[in-house]
Amino acid sequence: MKMITFKLLNIIFYFKKTLPMSFTSLGLSPYLLKIIVEQKYEQPYPIQLKAIPAILKGKDILGIAQTGSGKTASYVLPIIQQLQKQSASKNRHVSTLILVPTRELAIQVNDVFNLFVNGLPEKLKTLAVYGGVSINPQMIKLQGVEVLVATPGRLLELISSKAVHLTDVKTLVLDEADKMLNLGFKEEMSKIFSLLPKKRQNLLFSATLSEDVNTIKEIILNNPLIIKIDGEENKIDLINQLAYFVSAERKGPLLRYLIKHHKMQQVLVFTSSVFKADVVADKLRINGIKASAIHSKKSQGAREEALNKFKSGKLNVLVATDLMARGIDIKFLPHVINYELPRSPKDYIHRIGRTGRAESSGEAISLICEEDQHHFKIIQKKMGKWVTMIDSSDFDLKGY
Repeated sequence: MKMITFKLLNIIFYFKKTLPMSFTSLGLSPYLLKIIVEQKYEQPYPIQLKAIPAILKGKDILGIAQTGSGKTASYVLPIIQQLQKQSASKNRHVSTLILVPTRELAIQVNDVFNLFVNGLPEKLKTLAVYGGVSINPQMIKLQGVEVLVATPGRLLELISSKAVHLTDVKTLVLDEADKMLNLGFKEEMSKIFSLLPKKRQNLLFSATLSEDVNTIKEIILNNPLIIKIDGEENKIDLINQLAYFVSAERKGPLLRYLIKHHKMQQVLVFTSSVFKADVVADKLRINGIKASAIHSKKSQGAREEALNKFKSGKLNVLVATDLMARGIDIKFLPHVINYELPRSPKDYIHRIGRTGRAESSGEAISLICEEDQHHFKIIQKKMGKWVTMIDSSDFDLKGY
């Protein structure tokens, strides 16, 4: 007992010297604060300042915040601390369930958990489960899992196989609830809700408070603390936006010209379809640019490999659809290019908000054909900011 106390005192002295007071005031344990220092977390995000103390007190949360706002750590940290104080669940009876819309986000959330559980005095087993891969290895790995990150469809498959039970869930998290509803998970989530104990803590996070999200809030949240963090719309001043007017037949060469001429080393390119993502990535590779497409038709292994290569700098260009981009979270991404415009102004802001993060500047470029001009004017009007348009008709694109 004396040895443990002495060790804790050393940890407290360590983080008091190295961690800003804003983190130390959130109620987190010395062990978690030490890991925060080691991971070089400098200041908590606004949502972390508000959510962490409330979650530790057992309150339900409705957090309205965009991807990249620090929301994942805002629930991961207090959940880990709560689990450290609880006795272990029965085998295959998880304590914490986190529902997410995509495989990429499931992996990302699980990675954040693993980042913080390593170095804790008591080990905590977490697992991400999702479709598109064999179910049998996931069934085996569920032994002893306390935190389960899951897509709804695969979770129901595992439940029907009696590989996991939800009767002991103490904390439920819905991450990116707006996307889950847009993707048509309503029926699956209703089935999952019916299997959960009525007494539990509920944490719901969404980029927007749509009518559907509001309905779920009324169903599952009990007197929640509502936290609304200003969205990416209010952070676009850090992003240098440019648009190039281009004819349809010159769009591909212009994209390759911009990447090569400006020596872009890390570029996220958005297309509106799976087919176009493949075409753009293929043309980039043919022209000597390291590129790969990431979309729902790719195997899980191929998607993970492409994302890892892009994050590590081995791949210069990742061509993505809007859905697949939900799991791409890169702190200092320098360039985003809209090869095709999204349907809604909100999706446009979400796309360009992938750059200009963590108080770092970024560049967002849109390629605008004649038929895009009216829609792009609507996007700019909704955004409240006009984008400089450059006519590319005089650019020499021969050889690109």
